[in-house]
Amino acid sequence: MSLFTSILLPLLAILANVANAAPILLPSAWTDYEVIVVGGGPAGLAALSALARVRRNALLIDSGDYRNTPTRLMHDVIGFDGVPPAYFRWVAQNQLSHYKTVKTTNGTVTNIQPEDGNAYFTVSMTAFDGAISLITARKIVLATGLRDLLAPTPGLQENFGKGIYWCPWCDGNEHADQPMGILGSFDRAARAAAEVMTLNTDVIIFANATDTPENRARADVLFTENSSEYLRKRNIRVDNRTITQITRLRDGSADHTGTDLPSMPEYDLFRVDFDTGPSVERNTFFYTFDNEQRSLVGERAGVKLVDGMMAVDDNMLTSVPGVYAVGDANSDERTNVGHALYTGKSAVVHLHMELEKERSRAMGARPLPDGKEDKEIERARKNTWAQLMSSPTHPIFVDQYPLH
Repeated sequence: MSLFTSILLPLLAILANVANAAPILLPSAWTDYEVIVVGGGPAGLAALSALARVRRNALLIDSGDYRNTPTRLMHDVIGFDGVPPAYFRWVAQNQLSHYKTVKTTNGTVTNIQPEDGNAYFTVSMTAFDGAISLITARKIVLATGLRDLLAPTPGLQENFGKGIYWCPWCDGNEHADQPMGILGSFDRAARAAAEVMTLNTDVIIFANATDTPENRARADVLFTENSSEYLRKRNIRVDNRTITQITRLRDGSADHTGTDLPSMPEYDLFRVDFDTGPSVERNTFFYTFDNEQRSLVGERAGVKLVDGMMAVDDNMLTSVPGVYAVGDANSDERTNVGHALYTGKSAVVHLHMELEKERSRAMGARPLPDGKEDKEIERARKNTWAQLMSSPTHPIFVDQYPLH
């Protein structure tokens, strides 16, 4: 944050309050950026692209920590079907580099502080080299994503994303017509099994001791009534033994050397061991699990959470004016790349117009009085000047930048 910004923004707020005038709405030039986007996955990149297209001055801060890092390839993204997630991000960043009003940087946002009634925000960022920066912006777009909470079962975490997946649209087609296992609590297993019925017919639910009357009743709520009968008639078996380990027997990675190659089958093989009885082999698993916010900066800035998700309206605006949440971390609960792109664009369409509305309102704000300043404003000036002079660095001469 520039010395000019750090001193002049608070000064304007003081003068406006003392003069009992209408709020002074800050010109975009008086913050470092109009918009800061936090997060460099698909939602954040989509937001930055939309900002670039209307020539907004914006910065994207990317921590390099992505939810889809474990997966081999992205799928069901038109134009990018079957490419590594890193390739998608590289193409997007390369295209965005040709727009002059937006930029990207690597770092972790540690705090977002609303200032002057949400007129602007101060963002604290720690770079990869440990350097700490304070950056200001008029609007914030949070694209911080989720963190998946995987069970500690041996073999699960290290193989997740490679034959063990959680989205049939993302990875199911590559494992179609193969013996499959459903992992996770039984109450969610019936719904999960139904999602893959057009892909796999040899399906076992590994309930891991969660097949109870209570969870069977809950499955009727989460999926549909008669869920147990549905499983029986679809020949979906249930194994309620406790899993002790999942072991990879074969790596099914296909040829991923060319980004122009079509999607192709992946033939993984795993062995499931239990606390009792024989092992079972499966080629693939569909896993249901919980997740949490990957970053807490939104919540710390005052964003309301609903069921662990950042609550948003149809414009992706959160409970904090000026702060938007996009991608799978917000409350619309549609966790796929296509929807992430949509939410990023939607947020920017709204905030773009909000910035112009604020400009219009500023044109009607009461100006500071002409001529000789009244005693209250003069006193505010002197108090501010005294604060500046008490600083060991004497960062700025106030009258160098006339306010009227």
